[in-house]
Amino acid sequence: MSRREQGLRFLLIGAFNTAFGFVLFALLLHLAGDRVHYLVVLVAATIIAVLVAFAGYRTFVFRVRGNVLRDLGRFSLVYAVALAVNLAALPLLVEVFAAPILLAQAIVVVGTVIASFLAHRSFSFRR
Repeated sequence: MSRREQGLRFLLIGAFNTAFGFVLFALLLHLAGDRVHYLVVLVAATIIAVLVAFAGYRTFVFRVRGNVLRDLGRFSLVYAVALAVNLAALPLLVEVFAAPILLAQAIVVVGTVIASFLAHRSFSFRR
């Protein structure tokens, strides 16, 4: 598969998973109300979205075989870095700049898409 086709597949799966993760975050945030802090909701939504993304990227984008647990570990490490950035940036935008939570999350998500593609291609699913 060409790099261009791989990039397009990444964008398709990534767009689906980004939308899925964002909608999941919004839904969980709505359901949790004021009972659960938005950063706890972010962590829960991220864990679910990472598992969905892993299946899509491994199967349709990078088309790799082999040790699933090793790939999941590497994949999760990339998302752990993205989550750490998110956990720092989201409160900054919400608490310091008074951005609405969902708008702030949308801004953070846009910032991590390209970096995650490069990390997954060169680290998570590298063969």
